[in-house]
Amino acid sequence: MNASSKKILIADDDSSIRLVLSQAFTRLGYQVRATGNATTLLKWVMDGEGDLVVTDVVMPDENVFDVLPRIKKHRPKLPVIVMSAQNNLITAVNAAEVGAFEYIPKPFDLDDMTSAARRALSRPADAEASKAQARAVRDDRLPLIGRSAPMQDVYRTVARLVGADLTVLITGESGTGKELVARALHDMGRRRDGKFVVINLAATPRERVETELFGKDDTDHGKLVDADGGTLFLDEIGDMPLDAQTRLLRVIDGSEPTLNPKTNRRPNVRIIAATNRDLRALIQQGLFREDLFFRLNVAPLRIPPLRDRSEDIPDLARAFLLRANREGLPAKTIDSGALERLKRHAWPGNVRELENLVRRVCALYGEDLISARIIEKELADQQPVIQGQEGPATLSQLVEQKLAGYFADQPDGIPPAGLYDRVLEEVERPLIQLTLAATRGNQVRAAEILGLNRNTLRKKIQDLGVEMARGRR
Repeated sequence: MNASSKKILIADDDSSIRLVLSQAFTRLGYQVRATGNATTLLKWVMDGEGDLVVTDVVMPDENVFDVLPRIKKHRPKLPVIVMSAQNNLITAVNAAEVGAFEYIPKPFDLDDMTSAARRALSRPADAEASKAQARAVRDDRLPLIGRSAPMQDVYRTVARLVGADLTVLITGESGTGKELVARALHDMGRRRDGKFVVINLAATPRERVETELFGKDDTDHGKLVDADGGTLFLDEIGDMPLDAQTRLLRVIDGSEPTLNPKTNRRPNVRIIAATNRDLRALIQQGLFREDLFFRLNVAPLRIPPLRDRSEDIPDLARAFLLRANREGLPAKTIDSGALERLKRHAWPGNVRELENLVRRVCALYGEDLISARIIEKELADQQPVIQGQEGPATLSQLVEQKLAGYFADQPDGIPPAGLYDRVLEEVERPLIQLTLAATRGNQVRAAEILGLNRNTLRKKIQDLGVEMARGRR
């Protein structure tokens, strides 16, 4: 079946878009029929016309998302490309849920549109593989990927929060995509025209946190002022020092008159915080202010770990393969055996660990098809699933799992220099804090329990910035 025997139905209330698409598809040899309303489109489809539908979402007489289920019921194999100027997460998710072949945001690139049409009109040898590939192309455009029940809960919560301007606390393990969710809330919300300003409190030296947030002089106003009119994303809020927590609380309450020097007014900022730590446990340990927690936890949003949504792994892996190829790595496909092996892995580093594995496989293996053998080889040196073993995990296993997530947290899988000292500091600080809390601040007793000289302990408390709960010094 050649191009001239295939017909494309176009529906858009904008006559200029109908003209541009009609001319482009006609030049490629396709038959074209165009309309400005959903009723005519539906009639043509029901009459058996067309091999492909290209349609806008909002039409004068009906929303196409209400029409598509009828099209799919009557002609389930007819591919539909949805385009919309409302190019946000909700539109993309709705397009996926009603079975669109692909979603293309407006304004679109004509080459992207014609390429999508060619894919939709080609007759694949494997229909299921074709559907999976189409989903991967569509998913790669989305800020969040996944059709599992846990991710549907996330989408519903995001949809409720984008119209509000509430403070949001995002919780979830490292690598689950907390910053992606925060960006989606900003990009789809009222402050989309403002800045999205990020500070990673785990990566910022503790002595510089207040300066980074609140500035230090007339030339350095800090990220709070920089985010005026937009969103301030406080990543890993559980690592914020107590002094900075106190000052942040005063700013939120309005008791500290932080001003934007350009407007001479308090910064108008939406705060979104995220953490992979249990803030309630930190409150019990005296390491996080309870009043700040309640100020931040206005709208809680939990991101599920990848092991709780393993059915999303095939879509994620295929989307990451496309992304890797777009960034210059060799094009690859993946077979069902490899996908099943990926689904059995624990993923301590979550989605970011999966993406890094996909990149690594694309770079290191010459095969065009990623098999279960390749995946097994890549995962062979990793610890077995801790959740499935009998008895509690050992400290060594938990540390290894955490460190695997730390490596996976980096875009290229390689942490910044100085890792050894940072890891030791992360272990030493909570160890000393918990010991001092247990001894109610008695440094002599704490030094004895730790097996340290008292002067050594005192120096570590100072160097590490260890903070004590009030009343326990």
